[in-house]
This record gives sequence, structure tokens and C-alpha cells, in this order.
Amino acid sequence: MIKIAPSLLSADFSQLAEQVARIESAGADALHLDVMDGHFVPNLTFGAPLIKALRPRSKLLFDAHLMVNSPQKMLPWFAKAGADYITIHAEAVDDIAAVIKQIHALGVKAGVALKPQTPAQVLQSVINQLDLVLIMTVEPGFGGQQFMTDQLPKIAKIRSMIGNNHAILSVDGGINAQTAPMAIAAGADMLVAGTYVFKSTDWRSAIQQLRLGDGK
Repeated sequence: MIKIAPSLLSADFSQLAEQVARIESAGADALHLDVMDGHFVPNLTFGAPLIKALRPRSKLLFDAHLMVNSPQKMLPWFAKAGADYITIHAEAVDDIAAVIKQIHALGVKAGVALKPQTPAQVLQSVINQLDLVLIMTVEPGFGGQQFMTDQLPKIAKIRSMIGNNHAILSVDGGINAQTAPMAIAAGADMLVAGTYVFKSTDWRSAIQQLRLGDGK
């Protein structure tokens, strides 16, 4: 079953609690939380306090995607806020294995994200320690970008590297009715979709369409 993780970045920030409740009722599996610091990426979003405020309002899995420099010092904040997964960027740390160990020590599942120009091979030595791999199919920083089809071979490569391991392979960026089938065919387990879901008139239908990989 393909999991769908709508990105909170595309929600209406004036009524977040209501929108999170609605997206859960519409059939979402997880909530993707794009944390940006204005340095690692050229945008600034939200932090652990907002996640902490939303945690009691939802039973969805929370994946805190940290697009930040030096994420190590922030990990306890997001663990305490209630994140189920903390996903850091490979490009933001010197020792990926050490950060994965730090996340697990906090009682949280560990994910690593890769920018489009970062090769799959950087995860070769840590793939068996991961709970989630996030492939960016746009340059991180802003929603509403177009899916980069040249990332499909990387998705397939990571799928092969994961093998029968338990790690989820998530794809984030430009996911819609046309690109979801391509990501799924390449090996994605989870699709992160912001604009396509939150800006649709029928959230349940949009989520179901993505889950089925229906490009009609």
C-alpha cells in the first residue's frame, strides 16, 4: 500500500489544526513537516513549537524534514515535540551514521534526505541503519515546483539498495496525478504531496488518486 504524506507547507496556516484534522480524515498516512532555517535552503518556515502544538490534534505519523544547517543540536527539540521520524539532509552533516545513531537514541525513527545532485551512493554504508530515505525530486526550499524526471534512476537505485530492509522510500517534490505513477514504478513507498492535495477541491479523492498511481 502506497503511503501518502501531505506537506503541511501547502496548508492554510491560519487554520492549521483544522486542516490537519481534515487531512487525517481524508485518508492521509503521515504529515510531512518541512522545517527550513533560511540558510540551508532559501526559505524560512516553522519549528518544533508548531509541531508540539499540532501533535495532540492528530494520530498521523509526523515526519520532521529538517532542511537546516547543523541539525544535530536541534534533534532533541523535534523528538520532544512529538516527531515520529526525523529526517536530516545528508549534505548538512559530516558523519551521517553518527546523526542516525543520535536520532535513534532519542527514541525516534531516522531518515536521510538527498538533494537532486547528491548521489545514492552516499547512503551505501548506512542504508541498513535507516528507517526512511527521502529522495528530493525538486530543489528543496519551496513548494509547487516541477518534478525532475532525471531523479527516477536514483529512486530505483535506492530501492535496490534497501532491498528487503524495513526502510521506507519516500519521494518529495512535484508529486501529482501524472508524476505519482512514475515515482511508484521506480520504487517509492511513500509520496509527499503538498500543493496537489491541499489545493485540490476534494482532498480524499486527491489522496486516493496518488495512492493508486492513477495518472488519468
